[in-house]
Amino acid sequence: MLIEPSAALGVTVVALGMVLTPGPNMIYLVSRSITQGRRAGLVSLGGVALGFVAYLLAANLGLSVLFRAVPELYIGVKLAGAGYLAYLAWSALRPGGVSVFAPREVPPDSPRRLFTMGLMTNLLNPKIAIMYVSLIPQFVDLDRGHVLTQGLLLGSCQIAVSVAVNLAVVLAAGTIATFLSRRPAWLKFQRYAMGTVLGALAVTLAVDTSGPSVTS
Repeated sequence: MLIEPSAALGVTVVALGMVLTPGPNMIYLVSRSITQGRRAGLVSLGGVALGFVAYLLAANLGLSVLFRAVPELYIGVKLAGAGYLAYLAWSALRPGGVSVFAPREVPPDSPRRLFTMGLMTNLLNPKIAIMYVSLIPQFVDLDRGHVLTQGLLLGSCQIAVSVAVNLAVVLAAGTIATFLSRRPAWLKFQRYAMGTVLGALAVTLAVDTSGPSVTS
């Protein structure tokens, strides 16, 4: 086997933890699914999925090598990502914060714009950038060779998990939003839980002193 089952499991766990922490991707997909319907959510998810593929190819074709060659750039990106996650955490925890599943007005968009916005939301998501340049590479075993193939396979595990979870969110967004709207306490709990996890992740990234691994 080109990759260890433990490596695939590790990436799966990381991907699951990241996708279950509501961020820009989930907020966009939920808002579109609730206000414009499941079809709009699915089109938006197509753009998000393409963004994952773009990161997968960039990371495995040399992006992590660049960060290793210029440590300051890597540290800057990581701290920027930590700062952004901290901002999301504060947005959720501050008085008057809004849950990702809270109804909100969003003007309808065309399928082309939905797809493009899904793509751009993912490409500009620091959480995904950090995952591809600093987390997934840790599971690549240089002694096994075929490093590029390993990186692509491990990244594919992440994409499969993220797309599957986001698909479930898109299909169930309306039901979940209705359930939570009738139970304000649950809506508040979901918001605080989201903010706490985002804050913990931001702190973890900020204090991490490890460098990037080479994946190509």
